[in-house]
Amino acid sequence: MTIQQLKYIVAIDRHKSFARAAEALDITQPTISGMLVKLEEELDVRIFERTNKTVSTTAIGRLIIQQAERVIAEAMRIEEIVTEEKGKTSGRLQLAVAPTIAPYLLPKFIRHYREDYPQVDLGISEMKAVDMIPALEQGKADVGIATSGRAGKGLLEIPLYTERFFVYLSESCWRKLPVFKPENLEHENMWIMKEAQCLRDSAFSFCKARTKGHHVYEAGSVETLTRIVDENGGFTIIPEMHLPLLSERQRRNVRSIDGDHLSQRRVSLYVKDDFIRQGILNTITHTLLQFMPKGMMEERIIKYGIRL
Repeated sequence: MTIQQLKYIVAIDRHKSFARAAEALDITQPTISGMLVKLEEELDVRIFERTNKTVSTTAIGRLIIQQAERVIAEAMRIEEIVTEEKGKTSGRLQLAVAPTIAPYLLPKFIRHYREDYPQVDLGISEMKAVDMIPALEQGKADVGIATSGRAGKGLLEIPLYTERFFVYLSESCWRKLPVFKPENLEHENMWIMKEAQCLRDSAFSFCKARTKGHHVYEAGSVETLTRIVDENGGFTIIPEMHLPLLSERQRRNVRSIDGDHLSQRRVSLYVKDDFIRQGILNTITHTLLQFMPKGMMEERIIKYGIRL
């Protein structure tokens, strides 16, 4: 049994096709088919059930695939250890970013990262936190970026930055008020994001004084929310990094949040607790520091970087 054989069966499982797996690995289909036969004979088990049209993984095959993924990830870490020790910035980086954060980080992040670290094989996926944590645990993602407080056993959370929330009001809604107060909202409609629980929690935390008949509507993105407010009135909550995306006219409808309320979100990096590639983590923070608003990044990271 070799690492190469394990990579082959992982590819077959992923693509559910010998032809597509062979194409992804840049080998011939007879090569990958022959390798599988040899491995199944060696292990004396059936890893895949195949017909002329379908390929499905057997029950024992699924367990073998899971272990193969772990072995492949650990083998790649050996190469990464050597790279880090030599002070080189290269290798693979598979980054997972939460959908409510991705629109604000990724456009500039990708440009700066590719310019500064061309030797790194960068892959990025938008991934909800519920999927991100298992992906990190299984080695399908190297690093995750999501709101704080999600680390469990086996994961390390590194605080990255803190982002304030602002209130976005319609032009007909309290235009003269310099700041936002909960008691001003009893007869207004609040629009919130369906998937962004951090925004939802913030909204409800400082709007407990709303009347019983107050209606809350849900949308799928901050951009959609601001457009809904523009057309329908009421208000919504937007993160600080959305402010540059507003038009000059829209910015006049933004208000700070007044009082002792949950009006910010903390964002963290997540890695497995045995992650050793300190250098690659610092390429991420170095890139973010090039465009993040002043005062948002963690002071410790600015001064010392990440130290595992």
